Amino acid sequence: MKKGKEEVTAKSSPLQGSVDCPTLEFEYGDADGHAAELSELYSYTENLEFTTNRRCFEEDFKTQVQGKEWLELEEDAQKAYVMGLLDRLEVVSRERRLKVARAVLYLAQGTFGECDSEVDVLHWSRYNCFLLYQMGTFSAFLELLHMEIDNSQACSSALRKPAISIADSTELRVLLSVLYLLVENIRLERETDSCRWRTARETFRTELSFSTHNEEPFALLLFSMVTKFCSGLAPHFPIKKVLLLLWKVVMFTLGGFEHLQVLKVQKRAELGLPPLAEDSIQVVKSMRAASPPSYTLDLGESQLAPPPSKLRGRRGSRRQLLTKQDSLDIYNERDLFKTEEPATEEEEESAGDGERTLDGELDLLEQDPLVPPPPSQASLSAERVAFPKGLPWAPKVRQKDIEHFLEMSRNKFIGFTLGQDTDTLVGLPRPIHESVKTLKQHKYISIADVQIKNEEDLEKCPMSLGEEVVPETPCEILYQGMLYSLPQYMIALLKILLAAAPTSKAKTDSINILADVLPEEMPITVLQSMKLGIDVNRHKEIIVKSISALLLLLLKHFKLNHIYQFEYVSQHLVFANCIPLILKFFNQNILSYITAKNRYGLWTGLFQRSVLGWVGKYTSSLSLSVLLVSLVLSILELSLLNLISLKCSHPGLAAVCFHMKNIACFETLVCEEQNGEEEAGDNNQFCWRNLFSCINLLRLLNKLTKWKHSRTMMLVVFKSAPILKRALKVKQAMLQLYVLKLLKIQTKYLGRQWRKSNMKTMSAIYQKVRHRMNDDWAYGNDIDARPWDFQAEECTLRANIEAFNSRRYDKPQDSEFSPVDNCLQSVLGQRLDLPEDFHYSYELWLEREVFSQPICWEELLQNY
Repeated sequence: MKKGKEEVTAKSSPLQGSVDCPTLEFEYGDADGHAAELSELYSYTENLEFTTNRRCFEEDFKTQVQGKEWLELEEDAQKAYVMGLLDRLEVVSRERRLKVARAVLYLAQGTFGECDSEVDVLHWSRYNCFLLYQMGTFSAFLELLHMEIDNSQACSSALRKPAISIADSTELRVLLSVLYLLVENIRLERETDSCRWRTARETFRTELSFSTHNEEPFALLLFSMVTKFCSGLAPHFPIKKVLLLLWKVVMFTLGGFEHLQVLKVQKRAELGLPPLAEDSIQVVKSMRAASPPSYTLDLGESQLAPPPSKLRGRRGSRRQLLTKQDSLDIYNERDLFKTEEPATEEEEESAGDGERTLDGELDLLEQDPLVPPPPSQASLSAERVAFPKGLPWAPKVRQKDIEHFLEMSRNKFIGFTLGQDTDTLVGLPRPIHESVKTLKQHKYISIADVQIKNEEDLEKCPMSLGEEVVPETPCEILYQGMLYSLPQYMIALLKILLAAAPTSKAKTDSINILADVLPEEMPITVLQSMKLGIDVNRHKEIIVKSISALLLLLLKHFKLNHIYQFEYVSQHLVFANCIPLILKFFNQNILSYITAKNRYGLWTGLFQRSVLGWVGKYTSSLSLSVLLVSLVLSILELSLLNLISLKCSHPGLAAVCFHMKNIACFETLVCEEQNGEEEAGDNNQFCWRNLFSCINLLRLLNKLTKWKHSRTMMLVVFKSAPILKRALKVKQAMLQLYVLKLLKIQTKYLGRQWRKSNMKTMSAIYQKVRHRMNDDWAYGNDIDARPWDFQAEECTLRANIEAFNSRRYDKPQDSEFSPVDNCLQSVLGQRLDLPEDFHYSYELWLEREVFSQPICWEELLQNY
């Protein structure tokens, strides 16, 4: 009964088939567009504060500058005004300090009240941020941030409140917004940037990496805010802004994905390793997405072919049975050899077995000479031949694979082994020689292999090799600062990720991640409730995006810096149940999650709250303004969305029309997003941040489980195969690749029946995932599949990590290996730093410590 219900659901689902799942034109990168990244800093609930920021700036600006606007000032006058703002920021009054901080935030937001378009706002936001940083705004706001973090009164008042709202984090949100805008605008590199801006960017990067406050990186301060929030000591912290700022600071100081590739090339060159054969992200960009198979076959529910009696002697039935091994990439939904006779239900369910469209391959079946080819068969064959042939990845071989192959060959042919010797081939037949030669041609030595080998040498010979020279890179400094609190950091991030996951259920004892999105007064009308619901969903999506990108960047940078740093972070993520958490995240309708439209334009929000002041200048009634705009539209026959380009002769009418356009856009936003309507000229049928988050989580899961058999068994135990295979419905090449990688590493544990009933997935793995020679992942005969070795491998890895951290970071002062100076002349000749007031009591010290103490010179000389 259950099976029948699932089959009916699969048939009726509109997501099934290649026609209803269009290819998503998604370009993976470090972050989304500049405007989108800035807009995700704010929530809909903060719209009122845009007007407040503007009012605070204009009130202060009018007292300092008469008769001009900010955009009309010369650069020297702008610098003088910013210096005045920073001086007024050091007042004792908390209320006055907040008003000045809001004025600075309005400058960082681009002085949107004086701009006419989104492009102007983005330009002036970036210009003002560079100006603010050069005048010392970052240091000033960093000190204020430390004050707010240590504000025990705000923490205690938040703890006493039954419900925390956005009003409890006003000061923190203003400070974090200014810091985020500084980081995001200065981080962005453009070819038109001046030399002064490029120098300021490098200076800012150094300042963030080597913070002058307590001599620790700025990221550590944000990590401490995350742990303090999760511990319940500061529930009013705006955690979304903290996580976004933390992610961007790590990306800015350590580098994004492109910079990681450059660092990897440099590191391999320093270690004398061969250059990389390919860039993974660039290879994936050139791959084609594959169409998902039918739902019943995808879950392995239809394991047997239809009985011959059901086929009724069709000419295409023999071909359907012979094309069992199929790929995910379905070229045609219908079999070209079928007649126009209507099919039965059983034949429709098994139709997926008759489809054959491997990328770059011809159909394996020979055409029946008795059946005339369809009219489009020639063009179809030509189009198939035109696709590039070959696999997208160069095969790789590890040194361990070569040793294992030779061990098996020697045991078989000569009866004994030679350990790790891979050069002696005496007694082995000629084909084995050729196989070893081929394996060595594709041998890949990773940076991690070299680092592990060096670590083993340092552990064996600590005195002969001497002390290791560790370069003081931003990554190394960050790891040193995170080392002792790293378990708490990872647990806190995963707690927030669990609370933000759409599959998690609300619990009373869970952390409240909505403190910086809930308004003081809960919504009354239906429209307000719908807006708040979209705001909450968007808030959670942004949190998932920032945490997934942050964890992935940390793992990749630590792995490049040293493999045991990466393993240390990975183990604590695994210990904190990161693997089942990610699987729980994907145990939903991923296609619906990716196509969610919980978003709206930032600059519409910036303008829409300041419209009331503009309307009040020209009309006394808001309803009269609406009537006036409606009349203008009816006369000019203009749509509401084209008012941005409207050039009215009367300035008052132009302003009212322009701002009424923004009100209309904002009010109709909920309906548009609920219906999934797209903006003009936007053909993307997905939400960028959600697809970005899914790919990051899959990459993170691959990082944790690669070459770790115990963690791979966790995927099997938690039944990840059907969860991951449902994600293949998303027709995007990169996401499908990492799903197939995760399925590949666990196929040997899923059993023969699973592999037999999931031949489409097996074929897609062969087609899209990198090949490892001698890796019989499709058969399950590997020696590494022995379950009793799993626990020992994890314990050995943990011991190696602890030895690495102890050797490099826990150096005792009085070590038994430290050199000792035995020369009396050099010991007595050492210069000692004495206190400044020592010479005042020098004679008294001589009398007490030297002259009044009896000395037995014979005993002293004898001991010496």
